[in-house]
Amino acid sequence: MNIKITADSTCDLSLEIIERYNIDILPLYVVENEKSLRDGIDVSPEDIFDFVEKTGGSVSTSAVNTNDYINYFTKIKKNCDAIIHINISSEFSSCYQNALIAAETVGNVYPVDSRNLSTGSGHIVVEAAEMAESGASPEEIVSAMKELTKKVEASFFIEKLDYLRRGGRCSALTALGANLLSLHPCIEVKDGKMGVGKKYRGNMKKVAEQYVRDRLEGRTDIQTDRIFVTHSPSDRELVEFVKAEIPKYMKFDEIIETDAGCTVSSHCGPNTIGILFKRK
Repeated sequence: MNIKITADSTCDLSLEIIERYNIDILPLYVVENEKSLRDGIDVSPEDIFDFVEKTGGSVSTSAVNTNDYINYFTKIKKNCDAIIHINISSEFSSCYQNALIAAETVGNVYPVDSRNLSTGSGHIVVEAAEMAESGASPEEIVSAMKELTKKVEASFFIEKLDYLRRGGRCSALTALGANLLSLHPCIEVKDGKMGVGKKYRGNMKKVAEQYVRDRLEGRTDIQTDRIFVTHSPSDRELVEFVKAEIPKYMKFDEIIETDAGCTVSSHCGPNTIGILFKRK
């Protein structure tokens, strides 16, 4: 059976991985000055940061609508027997609900709520692709992915709260206080929802060192086949530092660096870096 794996652009996988597993990506929308732009096609994180810096404005993201999904799935179905589509968490967006409606219209389409974002969803996409390659049925893949969503651990540390403030996710007073005190919060995904975890203090290199240690040190419950280091446009030395810190605590078969797309970048801003992995 020819099963095609597809995903929202929010999975933040690299082109290398997308090509390796023949994954098809459908972009969400970024709304800038009331104009809808396709994530990763019409607009990049760098474009967003440039717009915010020059205008002082903010951008928002918008879900893929039902008609887009119907057209997309119909086109893909011409060359496969079934589609498994991985969505960003239904707590963050209406993409999953829209994909479900479209799936009923097209048939043999199986949307999966990843309960995550960025390469937290990316883990689900890759695992689904590997199962499809091994000859698993759509039902087997969907069942396994629903279980896997409970085991993905995603988090990021961020430099400033300015972008969260612009998006209405924290108050101006909170952002000002955090910046004055050099506080850098860790954003975590739990039960499909995004929340604030530990608040780090100090320069970004110190924050990165503490963050990696907190996520990995002394853990025996982590799968070590792959870990993603995913970041918005960031200081190159800081990204390399994070990658170099990981083997101090745990040996992974693959440490894969990917760029965060417009969704994470527009909400969290520059110098947002995370390590994303699976628990056993």
